[in-house]
Amino acid sequence: MLANKTIVLGITGGIAAYKAADIASKLTQAGAKVEVVMTESATKFIAPLTLRNLTGRPVVTSMWELSSEFSIEHVALAEAADVVVIAPATANIIAYLAAGIADDMLTCTVLATKAPVIVAPAMNVNMFQNPITQENLAKLKARGFTIVGPAYGRLASGKMGLGRLAEVEQIIGTIKQVLGRSGDLAGKPIVVTAGGTQEPIDPVRHIGNRSSGKMGYAIAEAARDRGAKVKLITAPVSLPEPAGIEVVHIETALQMKEAVAKAVSQANALIMAAAVADYQPKSVAEAKIKKETPSLTLELVRTPDILTEVKGNFLKVGFAAESEDIVANAKQKLEKKQLDLIVANDITDPSSGFGTDTNKVTLIDRDGKVESLPLLTKREVADRILDKVVELMGKR
Repeated sequence: MLANKTIVLGITGGIAAYKAADIASKLTQAGAKVEVVMTESATKFIAPLTLRNLTGRPVVTSMWELSSEFSIEHVALAEAADVVVIAPATANIIAYLAAGIADDMLTCTVLATKAPVIVAPAMNVNMFQNPITQENLAKLKARGFTIVGPAYGRLASGKMGLGRLAEVEQIIGTIKQVLGRSGDLAGKPIVVTAGGTQEPIDPVRHIGNRSSGKMGYAIAEAARDRGAKVKLITAPVSLPEPAGIEVVHIETALQMKEAVAKAVSQANALIMAAAVADYQPKSVAEAKIKKETPSLTLELVRTPDILTEVKGNFLKVGFAAESEDIVANAKQKLEKKQLDLIVANDITDPSSGFGTDTNKVTLIDRDGKVESLPLLTKREVADRILDKVVELMGKR
């Protein structure tokens, strides 16, 4: 979704300015046209030539530069921008914007644009927590600016605290969220589940499965990028939290059932990508079970069938991880659980399924239409699933 988008990247004078190179590089690799505007102080931390080489575009550093492409640079950039991102944003640039002061090329561009503006603060923890800075950020929020971060961590001063620039992926995720506000799922509440539930045996052991959560997270991010209001209910995974998405952390099937029941009350769709454990220990030991015997017998009972039990006027999308008779078993599951759409994949294929970055799936809808997709990245699969969700919503 970043392809062919014009993104004005404003860089101000802070030690985190070096991270802007990574932002510019990733946006450019994704197909965006990145126009970099640097304050004079920013050029003391990172060379404009670095940004020019990464973006393939001239870098604006002064109000007084002549350009063969733009007659009035800040107005032209402001009008061309699909989104303006200031990363890092220092306390003084935030103060200027809050006061409406056009002091340099960057502030002039922001004041002249009608595009959405994202501000990623990065500064000393005391500066960030200063009531003046907080008031200025509140003013920007009230005017429709999107604030991302800062993060907690080690600062340039050596102290720990809020003030680190948000992670690059979080900033890029926020850009995608902002650009997707007018997408085909704009404003629609979507609930997505992800990961494999963990059913405890004792305080340190559990029954689980091999789900990495990658498919569910890809769907959540893809829905966000199409304008949806996404709630992601996730079992434990080793994935970073996606930007612009409400994340609910759970561990067990019962906890997921409760979270889903609460979340779907206003939802347009539930996409159940989580691998919910089918069984759980009948009883959980209060203390760690010691290795005193050569064997251990556990009595297992069924976990709740979330998709069957959850009720409401929303689309229900399920997944079927099968090792044989893929389509036949998936159709049976679709009918049994009264789903609108089921996504079936062959878990015996090493390039598709748990832990991989790709999936080869078959989509089966409630009318019996079967669509077998080629091997795709999980993000591509996510968009194909959402294409189908949009189509089914249109039929309601």
